[in-house]
Amino acid sequence: MPAQTSSTRTLPVIDLEHLDVDALRTVTHKIGFFHLTGHGIDQQLTDDLIAAARDFFALPEADKLEIENGNSPQFRGYTRVGGERTQGYVDWREQLDIGPERAAVESVDPARPWDVLHGPNLWPARVPRLRRLALEWMEEAQDAGMRLIRGWAVSLGAAEDFFDAAFADPDPLLKIARYPGHDGSVTAQGVGSHKDVGALTLLYPEPTSTGFQVETDTGWLDVDPIPGCFLVNIGELLEVATGGYLKATVHRVLPPPTGTDRVSLPFFLNPGYDEALPDVPLPPEFAAGSVGVGSDQHGDALHARYGLNALKSRLRAHPNVTERYHRDLLDLRALRG
Repeated sequence: MPAQTSSTRTLPVIDLEHLDVDALRTVTHKIGFFHLTGHGIDQQLTDDLIAAARDFFALPEADKLEIENGNSPQFRGYTRVGGERTQGYVDWREQLDIGPERAAVESVDPARPWDVLHGPNLWPARVPRLRRLALEWMEEAQDAGMRLIRGWAVSLGAAEDFFDAAFADPDPLLKIARYPGHDGSVTAQGVGSHKDVGALTLLYPEPTSTGFQVETDTGWLDVDPIPGCFLVNIGELLEVATGGYLKATVHRVLPPPTGTDRVSLPFFLNPGYDEALPDVPLPPEFAAGSVGVGSDQHGDALHARYGLNALKSRLRAHPNVTERYHRDLLDLRALRG
């Protein structure tokens, strides 16, 4: 992994309102990250959601722990600072994990272990508006994400609705994250280097935030937010579906300076847990640029079926929930490929 930070490159900007599908394909083949404008997500709604999130994070610890994810077999709710792991190392952030509002599956079929992820969210009683804002914001983010998904299909020579069936009943995830300032004495990472496991990520960072980095051939690229824009990257599912032609890129977040913090909204658009993205029949000129699909950063297989990728990621990231509810899944052969 490159050790040096590079500030010599900037990320391209893609306009979703006037989408250039050739530019979309090129940037996600070569870099895997871009700024997104013209997305149509209401800025006031975004600002209101961040304000509600800050009100939640400012609550006494005891109030936040009332909805701690250790009380949720579905990995929903609040994760305290230091409660999540990436690559086995402690992440220095606190967060809320929010998914679709569903009923829990009472009897999980061993052939569908990802069904343990279906269930209700945990909402803070002290900040009741957060529920409405988060669910409304997720709907708008999903709409923007599906426009991108269809743009990728067209850009690769497929029909616009090529991926639609996989997203007929999606399982998106919103993380509302706060990174407290830190001197690096406990851990050097806000969130450690990783690839995302789903289809694509829409990330809204506060406009003045720092610390987001993308791995490039020449080192780590510092990415400063553009006001009103999202950062977008594809996940492993689109990499698998294109035989490695589209690139899921490693990224990380460094802790902000002591005395400051960073709040961000990463939204992960994913197909249903049961679904696998269909393999794209690439035209010869694109197929020649496919590098193939290797393993994940732990040396395990990348899965086309989203439920396997999602479950593998959650079991590793939240050991408190795994230990309490899902120890039996740790040795599941299907998760290792």
